[in-house]
Amino acid sequence: MVFPKNIKPAEKAVAIFVALYSIGFSAWFLIIGNAEFIVYIITMAILIGLIGSSLRKAEYPPAILWALAIWGLLHMAGGGVPVGDKVLYAVQLIPIISDGQGEMTILKYDQVVHAFGFGVTAWLLWHLVVRHFPDVRGTWTAYTYPALAAMGLGAVNEIIEFTAVVIVKDTGVGGYFNTALDLVFNALGAIIAMIIVAAQERRRV
Repeated sequence: MVFPKNIKPAEKAVAIFVALYSIGFSAWFLIIGNAEFIVYIITMAILIGLIGSSLRKAEYPPAILWALAIWGLLHMAGGGVPVGDKVLYAVQLIPIISDGQGEMTILKYDQVVHAFGFGVTAWLLWHLVVRHFPDVRGTWTAYTYPALAAMGLGAVNEIIEFTAVVIVKDTGVGGYFNTALDLVFNALGAIIAMIIVAAQERRRV
């Protein structure tokens, strides 16, 4: 594996971790013929490229990079780890609501990953906002814009899932309720992340 000369040890550790599970799960998806997740692997490769190419401009804290890496692992595991006759993404972790058919079901592994992932996204966007526009640090702008932007990226994720449905005949994406719940949990994750960031910022004052 070749790394840029200016990569830091902490960043290299994250890169190796991501490369290992990405290669492993990519091979697994090819073996089982999961064409749907090939679309997501390509998307993830693009995102990894964006993060990697902006390391020195953004100076992401190691905690954010590790959170992104864990999100990627949870995503891969969700589509690749079989649980009975389904995959991990379809597993209901806590029986809060269930329609018996899997659509209007809460709380699923999928929803937890959506909340976590777009919470991390909001955190990353907050970091970029306060790094490049330090005057807004501690203001409503610094918390509101990252949350809303993360929700927007969550909508982009649903467009990618729709693309997978169009390209691949059999997917586990789900229908309208699944999409709506994904958006709800994206929003919850983003809002909770910004509440936590705001609380930590106020403690430092």
